[in-house]
Amino acid sequence: MSSSVEQRITELGLELPAVPAPAGVYVPALVSGSYVHTSGQLPFIDSQLPETGKVGEGDGLVSPQRAQELAAVAALNALAAVKCAIGDLDRIVRIVKVVGFISSHPEFYGQPGVINGASNLLGDVLGDAGVHARSAVGVAVLPLNSPVEVELVAEFA
Repeated sequence: MSSSVEQRITELGLELPAVPAPAGVYVPALVSGSYVHTSGQLPFIDSQLPETGKVGEGDGLVSPQRAQELAAVAALNALAAVKCAIGDLDRIVRIVKVVGFISSHPEFYGQPGVINGASNLLGDVLGDAGVHARSAVGVAVLPLNSPVEVELVAEFA
């Protein structure tokens, strides 16, 4: 039987993905005490990045709205990494911290709005346990030219 968190994911029309194999020398998630820390998760869908490039307004850029959707995908991928580390998403007590990285065009200043996609997904899936502290950081480039990357820290019991 799936967990109530996974049932909520399904009710939202989403599916918890398989965790991709690391592309370097790291693990997708690591448990320390009663916390699980995820590595940065890209918005892979079926092992592919659906969009690449910098976020901003204009031709050739990933729109902020699309980047917000991709941030939600990256957060879902982070939850999949948490599940691999602790076995059951119902063990999550709270999402403590989310850090979002946005590959930003130099004139783009809407990083917090992009990472709202991740924050909203976590709130929709986990309710009050999904409320968290957060950073949204604009960067020059991300791995594989991804527009966004999300990592999180979750407390579990």
